[in-house]
Amino acid sequence: MDHKLGVLVHVDAHGTQVRLLVTGWVTEANQHGLHPVVAAARRLMPRVAVTVDLTVAEHVEAAAVDLLRWAIEAGEAASDTGPVQVLPPIEAPAHRPVTALRGRARSSTMSPVRWSA
Repeated sequence: MDHKLGVLVHVDAHGTQVRLLVTGWVTEANQHGLHPVVAAARRLMPRVAVTVDLTVAEHVEAAAVDLLRWAIEAGEAASDTGPVQVLPPIEAPAHRPVTALRGRARSSTMSPVRWSA
């Protein structure tokens, strides 16, 4: 299995905001690859606001997020740069097997299925 991460960098037209869209797998072993990307984004313009967006990553380890935040905080203390925000992944609901659909098809449309957690 390929546990790589990717980063797409979005810079606004005024150069005041940078969004790092992280894809793939973010693990304890590879999160350090984001450190130089965050550092480079912070150096683009004085006081640029950087967002590290993990919401679309395929897999994110909680420990990796903690290590990344720690590294960002250490970098903020060492320099006069703009803020960095880390957007954690959105928790997906637990997948449950579908055993039976509630409701029956009426004419050509299906009744909605309601999921409960």
